[in-house]
Amino acid sequence: MDNYLSYKGYIGTVNFSAEDEVFYGKVHGINDLVTFEGDSVKELKEEFQSSVDDYLETCNESGKVPNKIFKGSFNIRISTEMHRKAVLIANKNQISLNDFVKKAISNAIFNDASLD
Repeated sequence: MDNYLSYKGYIGTVNFSAEDEVFYGKVHGINDLVTFEGDSVKELKEEFQSSVDDYLETCNESGKVPNKIFKGSFNIRISTEMHRKAVLIANKNQISLNDFVKKAISNAIFNDASLD
């Protein structure tokens, strides 16, 4: 994924509005809406870092946990054929479907899989 910025462990998207002639983005992985924008790539990067710093400072001052809390469970929606094949592979390997999905995600993370 090329359209993101990273700073202090936070990820921000990078978008461009042709109508407004501005770069803009949003910080992901947090419970709040934190956005940033700039007229140039340099300004966008600076504003992203400033937004993360401001967010962390605000959280610190209010005693709030800055990161999004992840439960460790989520629902996914896939095609019936993909579901069938996943169950067959899991059964063939004598593991649960849940363990199959955990291994697939772990492999993707370990290999830093691109979603492009």
